[in-house]
Amino acid sequence: MITDTTPVRSRAGGRSARRAKRARPDLTMLPGLENSLPRCAPMTPEEVERIDTASLDILEEVGVVFRDPIALEDWRRVGADVRGERVHLDRGLVRELIATIPSDFSYTARNPANSLRLGGRGTMFVPMTGAPFLRDLDDIRRTPTLDDLAMFHKLAQMSPALHSSAHHIVEPCDHPISHRHLRITYSSMKHSDKTFMGMTTSPRNAEDVMEMCAILFGEDFMETHPVTTGNCNGNSPLVWDETMLGAMRAFCRRNQPVLCSPFVLGGANTPASVAPTVAQLNAEALSALAYTQVIRRGCPAIYGHYLATVSMRSGAPMAGTPEISLMNFMIGQMARHYGVPWRTSNTLGGAKTFDAQAGYESAATLSAVLHAGANYVWHSAGWNEAGMHCSVAKFIVDAEQCAMGYRMAEGIRWDDFDAGLAAVRDVGPGGHYLGHPHTQENFQRAFYMPELFDNNSIEQWQAEGSIEITERALRKARGLLDAYIEPKLDDGVDEALRDYIARREREIPAIDALNQEF
Repeated sequence: MITDTTPVRSRAGGRSARRAKRARPDLTMLPGLENSLPRCAPMTPEEVERIDTASLDILEEVGVVFRDPIALEDWRRVGADVRGERVHLDRGLVRELIATIPSDFSYTARNPANSLRLGGRGTMFVPMTGAPFLRDLDDIRRTPTLDDLAMFHKLAQMSPALHSSAHHIVEPCDHPISHRHLRITYSSMKHSDKTFMGMTTSPRNAEDVMEMCAILFGEDFMETHPVTTGNCNGNSPLVWDETMLGAMRAFCRRNQPVLCSPFVLGGANTPASVAPTVAQLNAEALSALAYTQVIRRGCPAIYGHYLATVSMRSGAPMAGTPEISLMNFMIGQMARHYGVPWRTSNTLGGAKTFDAQAGYESAATLSAVLHAGANYVWHSAGWNEAGMHCSVAKFIVDAEQCAMGYRMAEGIRWDDFDAGLAAVRDVGPGGHYLGHPHTQENFQRAFYMPELFDNNSIEQWQAEGSIEITERALRKARGLLDAYIEPKLDDGVDEALRDYIARREREIPAIDALNQEF
């Protein structure tokens, strides 16, 4: 896997040194991506203004329901028109509020080398979350455990193109629901020293996450440094509920960013048409983005969404469709219009196994989100079966696909242009470049060489056992886990986190999905 993007200046060590380097993969996290690709912008400036006007008309004339008495009082305090639970937002107020959102900011990771900038052209890849099932190291679909979650956090740590360990990549179903947020957060912190996401499953759970972050990073440090990310989903069409708004307040009050994410099922909870769907989604996102600034002016926030289109035959959500790509391009234009970072979803698949459908769906989305200029690229590894399971094999291949996308989005390298042209003169007509010094110096970084795709002849592939990509990926995952070295927490911090979890688990009744004691 190519991770070194600096020019090779010498041939120190010769052929044996290069052979040793090839045999020792570099699992260092790639820096946050500075996406150099031209942005795909299907809307004209006039069409951007048309979406903006339509969204602000919705906010003023239709209004948005905020099912939360604290939020309603907050909106009254800043002069919004509150009618029962429905808030009508003046466009001038919305513009004034979103103008205070930082256009970019930096995440501080436990390992400072893994910190990165988000916004503008700064981009990060984040694994999937929320799967109630997994396809495991034997490609068996089953219910996940806390150990399975730890496995995925370790794989995220060892995947150079993944910039975060996320949070509940899979649901640890062997733990009470009421305690899971504590164990999930600890697993994210313990098994990876990259940035991570914080659970927002309730306002109190979000407060627990903030307290655990304060133990890890320091309460005063969090006042000026984003260290984690919350996600707050809207209930499309045009509703924000008490659970999400309370969690949003917990994060924003501590200056931690949240993804303001309408949950779009195109044609089911939005109009059955691309442009009006984006207008509604944009209105929903703007209302939440504005509320973050009511909570705390200047706190970082991210224009979010979850996008799926709905099959008009079955009602099932679909992935990788052309309309999803179009909407991503449009949303990117709207986020840039407002000058705020934005989030999208990546490598989504509706397939039930890691098959060709999963690959096509994921590749279509990955290409689109990079050309759309997304900043926070979530669900970048493992998602299949419409998010019902996380596949170990797909997680590994998706992570490599993100590395390939990263390389593409870095853009064209010109640093060895003159040396390459000199090689043309050296080799001349009819020769070859395989033994030329320029090739020897640049072979590792010249062209990305995927580990998990087989490009050998069919005879060689058969001689090596006719191994298909799912098994290659599972073997890769086992090898990574065998080589995993835990990035140790400070002993005092680890003890304080464990003590906090133990105290909160004593205080919180242990309940399962049926509200029954374990």
